[in-house]
Amino acid sequence: MTFSLVARCARTGQLGVGAVTAMMGVGKLATYAQPGVGAVASQATMNPYLGIDGLRLVSSGLGADEALRRLIREDPGRDVRQAGFVDRHGHSAAWTGDKTPGWSGHICQKDVATQGNRLVGRETLEETLRAFREHSELDLAERLLVALEAGEATGADKKGALSGTVYVVDTEEYPLWDLRVDHADDPAKELRRLFSESLELLIPQVKALPTRADPLGEATRQALAEHDAAP
Repeated sequence: MTFSLVARCARTGQLGVGAVTAMMGVGKLATYAQPGVGAVASQATMNPYLGIDGLRLVSSGLGADEALRRLIREDPGRDVRQAGFVDRHGHSAAWTGDKTPGWSGHICQKDVATQGNRLVGRETLEETLRAFREHSELDLAERLLVALEAGEATGADKKGALSGTVYVVDTEEYPLWDLRVDHADDPAKELRRLFSESLELLIPQVKALPTRADPLGEATRQALAEHDAAP
């Protein structure tokens, strides 16, 4: 009931997930990413532990393919599951169970995997990948968004779309981007609106937060300077 992509930006090392679906609130349980580790999408009859345990296994040193293979082997509901993995090295892997709604399938390439079920056809995934590949100059969040827009333009989910998400991690343990549209007539369009607004109003604030390398952070530094300069 979803199409998604998991991806790594080879230029920045950022990792992320983008998804659009006919269910409400896809961003709540379908997307997982950890900086310097990997990203996972869990969908169809979703199992959140494919994301949670998948990142744990990749963090322990397994590649995306081996981590996914191990989890699927141990999952009694594997036939109705779908998942996509990408690790920090750009290795990707995906799984589509035999009993997921048709059309269903996945495509894996270097730095990206895209997967979907109950789609109009394979063209949704092909267009998603094409757009992702053709816009490597963009930062990962917008690149994911452009790919989702291209997939949606094919018709995507045969029952339409209700929610969408773009989730990206950079160097910190908190996300750089966490866009969620939980219920909308056109979630891809609403994601684009939120992206534009966040780029101007929110992302500069996120980039000014404390980091592991800079525990003070630029926003705190500026606030302290303004306080000390006040009469």
